[in-house]
Amino acid sequence: MRILIADDHEIFLDSLSMLIATFPDVEVVGNCKNALEVLDFLQNQTIDLLVTDYKMPQMSGIELTLQLRQKYPQIKVLMLSVSEEAEMIREAFQAGVWGYMMKKSGKTELQKAIESIKNGQRYFSESVVFELMRLGLTDNVPQSEMPQEFVQLTEREIEIIKLITNELSSQEIAEKLFIAPKTVETHRHNILKKLGLKNTVGLTKYALKNGLVE
Repeated sequence: MRILIADDHEIFLDSLSMLIATFPDVEVVGNCKNALEVLDFLQNQTIDLLVTDYKMPQMSGIELTLQLRQKYPQIKVLMLSVSEEAEMIREAFQAGVWGYMMKKSGKTELQKAIESIKNGQRYFSESVVFELMRLGLTDNVPQSEMPQEFVQLTEREIEIIKLITNELSSQEIAEKLFIAPKTVETHRHNILKKLGLKNTVGLTKYALKNGLVE
């Protein structure tokens, strides 16, 4: 897989390039500091994947993605961002990116994202998938391309996770959702089982990590 990397922060760009170059079966063919350099590069070179920052001068990663879809539809885009804001995720998803992940992610997740895209599957960080679910955009994402735990969680369970991590008791949740406390406890048990967690403390940590609560 031939990969081009674009980011306006040179130190990050160089570091990311060296990191990705260590992954198997990939070749980093170039680095660009902005979208215009990417478009110039593509006039003479072919690539399979563009790894690009969301925010860049002159032209954003979203605008660049839209141009690539018109001029080079075969090129896939993995978007990197420091933001988990709903509107940014919505724009990236609707622009047609193949992946969206946080810059704070580690080497293992980055390699997983690139491997997934190389194998024809989209990749979104867990917190991004939660946001897509909240925005109602996952109908366009094949279930096989989403982490299994998110496929298993229902909208009601996600709602209950948020209430639990906001320190509401089962009785308070029941009153808020107009259901029986016993039903809340059943949901709580099913949620812990699906996510492989033991207690509310683990659930709270999980929710914080994945952007369900602030």
